[in-house]
Amino acid sequence: MRRILLTAAATALAAVTGPAAAAAGAATVPPASAASSDAPGAVAGQGGWEAWPTPASDLPAGSRCDFPVHLEPVVDEGQRRVLEYAPDGTTVRRAAFRGALVLRITNTTTGASYDADAGGRAVVDYRPDRSQTWHAHGPVLLGVGPNGGNLPRDLYLVDGVYTIDISSTGYKTLTVRHGSAEPLCAKIA
Repeated sequence: MRRILLTAAATALAAVTGPAAAAAGAATVPPASAASSDAPGAVAGQGGWEAWPTPASDLPAGSRCDFPVHLEPVVDEGQRRVLEYAPDGTTVRRAAFRGALVLRITNTTTGASYDADAGGRAVVDYRPDRSQTWHAHGPVLLGVGPNGGNLPRDLYLVDGVYTIDISSTGYKTLTVRHGSAEPLCAKIA
């Protein structure tokens, strides 16, 4: 899984971090490559996995950490496979994510950094109202903004077996079945 959030996701994740930086993480997924075997109009699940790169992003002070943060993939082998399209044949309704993803999280004020393994797996369900549910296993980076989820504002390395529900307004609800959610801002403060 990717798109950190987690995204994670991203993901996921990216990874998987909110509206700043194109919701760098679980909130959004970048556009698919035109060369994808699962491009719109293809029969869902009939194509293979496609490369799904995670872009670098910048988060302003206060959006996740008290200081500005730069996210940069140092290992980026994420892949996506469309599992289901909506009846229109172009809108992705369900997709799977996998692949190695390590994101360097840097405090741009001090230069302190931390490399987060966010290369978990996920199946993501997308709804017409733009809400999403991530059914995930393994590590993903999840960013939560001020009053943006059931966790306090921070960047989290979530690992284990869990779901991330992202409402149509971007509110993130993490439910950990087995595992942990480790806050990362303190590691690079």
